[in-house]
This record gives sequence, C-alpha cells and structure tokens, in this order.
Amino acid sequence: MARKRASKKKTFSVVKAVKASARERVGQPKPERTLPDTPRQQKRGQRHPKTLADLLAEEH
Repeated sequence: MARKRASKKKTFSVVKAVKASARERVGQPKPERTLPDTPRQQKRGQRHPKTLADLLAEEH
C-alpha cells in the first residue's frame, strides 16, 4: 500500500496573523471596483493643436 506523505509543518507568519486579526475586528475588505476603460485617444488628448483655419471655421 502507498503511504501518505507527512504534511509539512506550517511556519508561523506574523503578516498572516496580523491580517487575520484585522479581518476579525473590522471585517472583510470590500472587493475592488473595476473602472471602465477610457479610449486611448481620449487619454492622450490631441497630438497637434488646431490650426487657425480650423478655429475660424468652427466659429461660423
């Protein structure tokens, strides 16, 4: 028969202990909200400023 492996002893982790106690006191953190992606062109803005002709054409 095959023998079961002895489970590895878990070493004490201070970080995990502190996080566990914080969760008990405060509660689970809220899941993070995903932000909608903005189009690349909108992020970058205009590459070149508008020309004088374009500005004058918009007025009329």
